[in-house]
Amino acid sequence: MAALLMPRRNKGMRTRLGCLSHKSDSCSDFTAILPDKPNRALKRLSTEEATRWADSFDVLLSHKCGVAAFRAFLKTEFSEENLEFWLACEEYKKTRSTAKLVSKAHRIFEEFVDVQAPREVNIDFQTREATRKNMEEPSLTCFDQAQGKVHSLMEKDSYPRRKV
Repeated sequence: MAALLMPRRNKGMRTRLGCLSHKSDSCSDFTAILPDKPNRALKRLSTEEATRWADSFDVLLSHKCGVAAFRAFLKTEFSEENLEFWLACEEYKKTRSTAKLVSKAHRIFEEFVDVQAPREVNIDFQTREATRKNMEEPSLTCFDQAQGKVHSLMEKDSYPRRKV
C-alpha cells in the first residue's frame, strides 16, 4: 500500500478510484488500488460488487475492500482521520468489558475528538462538547453524534457525488 502514496501515482490513484464515482462508467481498474497480494475477500470481489460501492456509501463501508479503496482515496485528500475515527467508533461499539470501554473511549476522544488531537476530526463545537460530556460516563453510544457528523461529512464531501 505504501507504493500507492507516492506523489507520482496520486493522479493514477484518483483515476482508479473513479470507479467509486457515478461519473465513471468503468470499474475495470479498481483492483489497482488494492494490495498486491490478493486475499480471499479480494479474490471473491466481483466487478458488480465494486460497482455497488458507487451506488451506496454504506455498501462501500460494509465491504473490507471498499474500506481499503476509500482509505486510499482519503489519504490522497489528507483526510483519512475521518474514516479512522468512524472505524474506531464501530470497533468501540463491540466492546463488552466496562473497564475496556472507559479506556477505549478516552483513547478515541484524545486521538480524534479533543481540540488539537493528533488526528482531530472536523466536527462542530456543540458536537465536540456533547462528546466531551459523554466522556464523564462513557457508554456504547457516547460517540454516536460525532460519528454521525463524520459519516455525513465523508458521504457528502469525500465520497464522490452522483451526477445530477
